[in-house]
Amino acid sequence: MHMYTEHFNLNLLPFENVPDPQFFYGYGDHAYIHKQISGSLQSGRGLIVVIGPIGSGKTTLSQMIKFDFPEKIKLIWMGEPPANSTNLYLFLAQELGLQPSSSEKTFVMRDIRNALLQINSEGKKCLIIMDESHLMSDDVINGIRLLNNLEEGSIKLIQLLLLGQEELMEKINRPEMKPFKQRIATLENLRTMNVDTMLKYVSHRIQVAGGTPALISDTGWEALSIAFSAGGTPRMINSLCDKSFSVAFEREKPAVDARDIYEATQRMGLVTDVFHYICLLNTREREIKNQESQPIADKPVPKTAEQPTPSITRKAEQKSRETKNEVPDVSRVRMGKADSSPADQIDLKVPVTLLILSIIAFTLSVLFFYHRAPASLDSLAALWAYSTL
Repeated sequence: MHMYTEHFNLNLLPFENVPDPQFFYGYGDHAYIHKQISGSLQSGRGLIVVIGPIGSGKTTLSQMIKFDFPEKIKLIWMGEPPANSTNLYLFLAQELGLQPSSSEKTFVMRDIRNALLQINSEGKKCLIIMDESHLMSDDVINGIRLLNNLEEGSIKLIQLLLLGQEELMEKINRPEMKPFKQRIATLENLRTMNVDTMLKYVSHRIQVAGGTPALISDTGWEALSIAFSAGGTPRMINSLCDKSFSVAFEREKPAVDARDIYEATQRMGLVTDVFHYICLLNTREREIKNQESQPIADKPVPKTAEQPTPSITRKAEQKSRETKNEVPDVSRVRMGKADSSPADQIDLKVPVTLLILSIIAFTLSVLFFYHRAPASLDSLAALWAYSTL
């Protein structure tokens, strides 16, 4: 697969998932935690714990620490915890250039202490960085606690930086780990990036690589916002952006758009809402194309002396088309009825007049019957009395 750097006129690949200090984004949680770690190391506080999800940039932070203090720190890197505390001490002794006379912890710890005193006398600090610390056994955790106890007066002889996932907090919060937790000088939680931070992060990496934010179109930025609306880690953001640039390169596009990002999410097996955004874009494009594809004859032609006057039929058709395209005037509609014309109002006067006359005639009939009612009742009473004899 060809690199897309030349196609987009970039000096570097902007979204490689390697801990490169020059791409470090010095804002947000990463910048704050970086500052806290640096302060703890300079003051010699001892044990530092950084917790965050997979791909949240913990390793990049540790590389930044090495980059900040290249000559003042004796760095010992551990990619994963050892099986037990004995292996921890032996590994540390080997990294310090020691050859312990015995594998007993007491003698190994004595040799380690002497080596650390020598390093501190030279104005340096020893820093152990342990990645994947959530995999530590209880024995290794206790070994870390004992290393943190190595002091000379009020000075910690060794600095420890533990990087781990959320499971590490579950271990630390157990009651039996209270002595260890009390010795943590700095505890930081590295969260996922929100949308605003993510967009600035992507723009930052593009510019460091020699490009401009215009390499991602407006629809591309919107699609990224949708894809990471719930937050994202630097590793996942880098992977999606790198794949999106590759797709745009394959399609020979000058910039990454929403369709490239959607294709990248499909190749990576990500479930996002970008698909719905693509559907919306397609609908908008169809509407624009339909408007642009209307026949020229439908447009009103300016009347000149040489042109015949349009026929009544053509005028009616033109008026019908204009009526369809106009937005209805809501002010002329009241309670679901349109305003009636004067002719319609005149036509309604005749039936209304007849209705009023009918009501008057009915009222007079009722009054006439009421005045004759007593006499009628007397006649009926006499007839009833005669029939009963």
